[in-house]
Amino acid sequence: MQTGKKKKNLLFAEMGFSVCCSSSLWLVLNPTQQCRFTKIAGNQKRAEDLKITGIFRKAQTQSTRSICCRLQGADFEERTSPAEVKREIEKCYELIGRLGRGVVYLGSARLGTEHPHFVRSFELAKGIASLLDATTWSGAGPGLMDAVTKGALEAGKPVGGFKIGKEAGQWTATDVHPYLPLDSYLTCRFFSARKHGLVDAGVRAVSSDRTAFVALPGGIGTLDEVFEVSALIQLERIGSMLPVPFLVMNYDSFYSKLLGFIDDCEGWDTVSKGEVTSLWRVCNTNAEALAYLAEYYGLPDTQGYTSIDQLGEDNETVSSSSKIDVQ
Repeated sequence: MQTGKKKKNLLFAEMGFSVCCSSSLWLVLNPTQQCRFTKIAGNQKRAEDLKITGIFRKAQTQSTRSICCRLQGADFEERTSPAEVKREIEKCYELIGRLGRGVVYLGSARLGTEHPHFVRSFELAKGIASLLDATTWSGAGPGLMDAVTKGALEAGKPVGGFKIGKEAGQWTATDVHPYLPLDSYLTCRFFSARKHGLVDAGVRAVSSDRTAFVALPGGIGTLDEVFEVSALIQLERIGSMLPVPFLVMNYDSFYSKLLGFIDDCEGWDTVSKGEVTSLWRVCNTNAEALAYLAEYYGLPDTQGYTSIDQLGEDNETVSSSSKIDVQ
């Protein structure tokens, strides 16, 4: 066994399997859930029995078994170098430097092309890209991220993305976007680097930058990003020199209960009155969002863009997704 290389794969044996945690740590499990931990230090080997609690379950769409275990008494070493994360962050900055800062969209990876929020997100991104003449940034994944990518491309504006190998709701991972050029997105190994990229893409470096953060409907990952951006704006890590608009798209009252919860927090004195509402602008329609951004950046009347909002704002036109090229 070579200890000078980091092994990141799972090695399966006939009577059990071994998980390599780092270049010097091995965890060996067998079907009886007994565990031995081997530490290799130079030419010396030492094994310690560990306590393990295991729960085996069969995934609904996979034949493989996954194990959730908690180890007691094990001191795991770092599996990656901080330099790797640093280099990936630098790649994010390089991509932003090439494509330019712009509008960063946060939203669900699960909603398909037939969902009304997909249609509205497509039209919103198309309208904002035309209005601000800026790069459209997203997680470069499926769902609403795909909607905004296609919307910006429809407007003939540049698109960039910070992809992660596996999105929520997907069983398989892929590093390659199905249609974007390879030089327009980066597939990140580390979530921390990806978050650095998404934040930096929306920060205004000079007064001529027209950027924004736009929260579309989404789940846990979206909410994580929404509150992270909110906290950074609150602490003036975003907008310390040049303010950046943050829009929350409350399609079909999607965020209304969350906003009500935040109002309740004011009653519990965990946030100050009006503190959170000052961080973002809640918009119920695309027309409202476009008008707000036009006013924010002192742009001409958005009359030419409000017609874009007609698709997806009522039940009759929501079903007209055939008007959008979703291939």
